Amino acid sequence: MTGDDVPLAADFPKATDADWRKLVDGVLKGAPFEKLVGKTYDGLRIEPLYPRAKGAAPVLGRPAAAPWQIMQRIDHPDAAVANAQALQDLENGATGLALVFAGGNGSHGFGLEPTADAVAKVLKDIYLDAGIGIELQVGPQSRMAAIHIAEYVKSNGIDPAACNIRFGLDPLAACAVLGNSPYSWEEIVPAVTGGIKGLAGMGFKGPFASADGRVIHDAGGSEVQELAFVLACGLAYLRAIEGAGVPLEQAQGMVYARLAADADQFLTMAKFRALRLLWARVETACGLTPKPLFIAADTAWRMLTQRDPYVNMLRATIATFAAGLAGANSITVLPHTLALGLPDPFARRVARNTQLLLLEESNLAKVSDPAAGSGGIETLTAQLCGAAWSLFQESEKAGGAFAALQQGLFQSKVAAARTARDANIAKRRDVLTGASEFPNLHERETAVLNATPIAVAPYGEAKYKFDALPPMRLAAPFEALRDKSDAALKARGTRPSVFLANLGTPADFTARATFAKSLFEAGGIQAIDTEGFADPTQLATAFKASGAALACLCSSDKAYADLAETSAKVLQLADARVYLAGRPTDAEPALRAAGVTGFVFAGCDALATLQDIYRWLASN
Repeated sequence: MTGDDVPLAADFPKATDADWRKLVDGVLKGAPFEKLVGKTYDGLRIEPLYPRAKGAAPVLGRPAAAPWQIMQRIDHPDAAVANAQALQDLENGATGLALVFAGGNGSHGFGLEPTADAVAKVLKDIYLDAGIGIELQVGPQSRMAAIHIAEYVKSNGIDPAACNIRFGLDPLAACAVLGNSPYSWEEIVPAVTGGIKGLAGMGFKGPFASADGRVIHDAGGSEVQELAFVLACGLAYLRAIEGAGVPLEQAQGMVYARLAADADQFLTMAKFRALRLLWARVETACGLTPKPLFIAADTAWRMLTQRDPYVNMLRATIATFAAGLAGANSITVLPHTLALGLPDPFARRVARNTQLLLLEESNLAKVSDPAAGSGGIETLTAQLCGAAWSLFQESEKAGGAFAALQQGLFQSKVAAARTARDANIAKRRDVLTGASEFPNLHERETAVLNATPIAVAPYGEAKYKFDALPPMRLAAPFEALRDKSDAALKARGTRPSVFLANLGTPADFTARATFAKSLFEAGGIQAIDTEGFADPTQLATAFKASGAALACLCSSDKAYADLAETSAKVLQLADARVYLAGRPTDAEPALRAAGVTGFVFAGCDALATLQDIYRWLASN
C-alpha cells in the first residue's frame, strides 16, 4: 500500500524528501546533516531515512512459515546432570540440543566430557530419530565426540538417516581462537574429510563441517569480517570435501554456517540476509544451483554482562528476534547468567522461553523475510555483501582461510575494529546498560550452579603459530573496576566513594549530578548525593563528614562561573581530589589552578578516568 492508496491522505499534499530535509535543517540549526548519519565499525553509512526499496525480493531461508529450531545449550561437565537438563528442555519446548564439549569454541570454560561413556550418559533416553536437532560444538581436544555419537547411534540401532545431527567439525575456527596449529592445512584436510566421508558412509545426512563466524564476533570483530571469515572457511571445507572425491553437489549440503546474533537488531538482520546472498554467489561460481544455506545462530557472547545480568535477557530477546526474522534455521540463546558460570534452572528456562514466546505468541516465523523491501535493511544488506566479498577476495588471494590466518589478514582487521570498539565502550558511546551506564551497586548476588570444569590438555605441539582471536566481553573492563570496589567493601566495609558537590539549586545541578553518579558508579565508586550548596564553608564541612576521598562539582555553566573556583579551593583544602561535571571551557586553567583534577562529560574517556582514580586510591 502506498500513500496514494490511503483515502484519508488524499486531501494532503504528498510529502517529499525535500520537505523532510527542510524540517530537519530547521532542527539542526546550522549543524551539518552528516551529524545524523551513523557509521558501522566497517565504515558503512546508516542514513537517517531511506525510501522504499524497489524490486526487492525475499531472501530465501527457512521453508515458508517453518519455525527455527529452538536449541538449548547442554554444557554441564557432569554427564548425568547434563542428561537431566536435556530431557527437561526437550519436555518443555526445546526442539534441539547444542552439545557443547570441553575445549570447543564457545565452551567458555565448561563443556561436556568428550568420551564415549559421557556421550552415552548425556544421550540416555533421548530419541535422536524423533525429529529433534542435535548440534555439536567441538574443539581439537574433543573432536572424537563426533565419532562417539555416531557409534552411539549405531550401537542403539537408530537409523542415522533419521537423525538430524550437525557435527560441527571446524578446525579452522579452533586454529583462529588458539592462534596455532600442530598441523599444516594440507595435513588437516585428510583428517577432516576422512571423518566426513566416514560419517556420510554410515548414513548420516549431515551437515558435517561448520564455518563459525562467532570466532570473529567474540573477538570484537565487525559484521563484514565475520561474513568474510565464514565465506573463506566454508569454501575451504567445500574444496576439501570435493578434493576428497565427493561430488560437488553432494558436498554442497555438507557445509553449514554459524553466526552470532547481537542486540543491534537491524545490523544483525542484514548480516544474516547477506550471508545467504554471499553463499549463493559462491555456489554459483562453483557451478552449483544455489540452495538455502543452513545458518545456526548463537546469541552473542561478547554482549553478556556479569553485572545486572537480567539486562542480558533483553539483549538476547532482541538478538533472537533479529536472527529469527532474518531466517536463521536454528537459534541457541546463551543464558543470561552464563558470564558468571553455569546457569541454574531459572536461567535455562528463560533462555528456552525467550524463543518459545517469540514463536508461539508473536508468530515470528509466519512471514518469510519480512525485511524484504525495507530501504534501510536492504541497503545495509547490499553494503555488507559488497564489503564482505572484497575481504573474502583478499583471503582468497592470500591462499585461503588458513593462509590468511597465518598472514594475520583477519586478525589485523579484527584488532582495528576491537580498538575502535573498546574506545567507544570506554567513552560510553556504545552503552552497556547495567555496566557502563545505570549501574546498580546494590544488586543481589546472582545464582549459578557449582560445577568443576573438565581439564583440557593442550592440543599437540604448536608448529604453526599466528595471532590468536580469543573471545572477549565488552563489559569486562568496567566489571574489573566493580570487582575492586567489591573487594574494598569486603575488606573495609565501605566502597570507594565520591561526594557530589552540587552547587546552587536542583534546577542547576540535577542533570549533571545524575550523569556523574552514573559515571562514577559504573566503576564501583559510590556517589554520595547532596541537596546543593551556595556556601563554600558548608560545602567543605559536608565533604569532611561524608568520609569520601573524591568530590565532583555538579551544576550549570552559569553557577560554575560564580561558585566553581571557590568551591574547588575549599574542597582541595579539605584533601579532596576534585572533578567537575562538564566539558572544559576557557575557564579550565583557572579551575585546575583552583584544584580541579579532571572533567567528566558525555564522550570523555570514563574508563581511563576511573582507572586513574583506582591507581590514585591505591597510592594514598
